[in-house]
Order: sequence, then C-alpha cells, then structure tokens
Amino acid sequence: MAEALAGKVALVAGATRGAGRAIAVQLGAAGATVYVTGRSTAGRPSEYHRPETVEETAALVTAAGGQGVAVVTDHLVPAQVEALVRRIEAEQGRLDVLVNDIWGGELLFEWDSTVWEHDLDNGLRLLRLAVETHAITSHYALPLLLRNPGGLVVEMTDGTAEYNRTRYRVSFFYDIAKSAVLRMAFALGHELGPRGATAVALTPGWLRSEMMLDHFGVTEDNWRDALEKVPHFCISETPSYVGRAVVALAADPQRARWNGGSLSSGQLAREYGFTDLDGSRPDAWRYMVEVQDPDRPADATGYR
Repeated sequence: MAEALAGKVALVAGATRGAGRAIAVQLGAAGATVYVTGRSTAGRPSEYHRPETVEETAALVTAAGGQGVAVVTDHLVPAQVEALVRRIEAEQGRLDVLVNDIWGGELLFEWDSTVWEHDLDNGLRLLRLAVETHAITSHYALPLLLRNPGGLVVEMTDGTAEYNRTRYRVSFFYDIAKSAVLRMAFALGHELGPRGATAVALTPGWLRSEMMLDHFGVTEDNWRDALEKVPHFCISETPSYVGRAVVALAADPQRARWNGGSLSSGQLAREYGFTDLDGSRPDAWRYMVEVQDPDRPADATGYR
C-alpha cells in the first residue's frame, strides 16, 4: 500500500498510543500527511501518566514515509478542536480521512459494576470522553472533509454492532459509550453518504496495545508468555492490524459500499487481503462468538 494515499490528508483524533497511534503510522506508511492529536505531550502527560506522547506518534508517522504533524488537543474543548481544523485548512486546504479514536476511559470504567455501584463522576466523564469528543470533532472537521468528494470517516469502537446488540459489555457506562459510537457511524452515514463521503464504525479485536502488554507483564516480542494466565489472548492482534484496515478502506475507490456499517479488522483483512505484522489474519469477533463466549478451550486454529 506504499504511496496509495500520497497527497491525502488525514486527522487521527486520539493518536497518542494504541490503535490511534498505529492507524496514524499505517496512514503515513501509505504516503499520507497525518495530523495526530492527543493530550499527552513532552513534559505534560495526561492523567494516564504513561510515557507515550503525541509528538512521538508524529515522528513515527514521518519515519514510516508520511508526514506527521502533532497538535496537542483536548477534544472536549470546542475552541481547541476548531483551531485544529482551521490549522489543517490553512496548511493543507483539505481533509480526506477523519479517524475518531478519542477514548481515554481505561482508568474510569469499573468491570461488572452496576450503574448504582459505579462511581458516577467517573462514569459521566467516560461518556464525555467517548461520545462528546467525537461529536465535537465531527462538527468542526466534517465541513472541511466534505469540500472534496470521497472523504472517509472512521468511528473507532469496541465490538461490532451485531456482537454488542445482544451482549452486555463490561458495565453500564462502557456499554453505552461503545454502542453510541456504533450509532454515530450509522447516523453519519446518512448525513455524509448523499454528500459524497463515507462513514463507518470499526473495531479491532483483542488489541495488544502498550497498556495491554504492560497489564499482562509482557512485550510484543514475548506476548505469548501471557497465554498461561489468559489463554484466549491467543487471538490477540497488534494495533497495526486495524491500522492496515483503515488504509485499505481509505484506498478503496468503492468504499461507499460500507457506508453506515459496522466493520472489524478481521472482516476487512478477509476482504482486502492484508495481514497483521506476523502474516496472520486474526478474526477475533468470530473467535469470541464460537470459542470464548461458549467457554470452549482456547485454540486460535482456523481463526488467525
């Protein structure tokens, strides 16, 4: 896919780490100019207190072959988002791809906690971070994206519409947040489709993000060491896998066929033929339905 997106301009909102960082890097590897945003900057980390910064992401984009531009932005502050879009307009005059990956809720949700047990302030902030930020970003960025036909909006979430429709996801607040993003893509599809653009919801599978690897006490080089304690981690994937999914969508002249839909990295890998970094094609959501949820022994054979 090298140079497949040469001349294109992308904004990855929420690109400090995880899927957002990998999506930005893969867009850069395809030749795009990528504006990357986040709240963690050199000398001023967000409440995550992690080492990754938005400047590092931009440098990785450039090293991959694109042009990375870091813009420290709090997407809960409309004025900052408006200034971000004005800067992209002034510097590039266009926006071809918008990836709404803003999240920031890992430290806020409480596993299997009812709405009356869950800390209310944390739950409401989670909803603001996961939902309000996406709405603010779309409000300001979409007029620029619509200036040229063929724009793509990717709403990042956790779980497909089919999977989440019948399953309780973690807690009341988490469930609502991820379901709302799925619905955002559906609604944006109705608003953007007639105007020549495409909106989709996209979910990775079990992501080997920096935080997940740290949580299990492993690295990308020895991640399989975690299988002894977490056997179903065998279906996990690198963040680059979903990054390649975004590139495939952005480079597809027929992507409008997905408009308003809910997609997964594994589904798009089968469609477009890309692989994860190790050459495999993890299909996590099919695995979860057929193996993990029925409590069968962990075995990724036939699923990656």
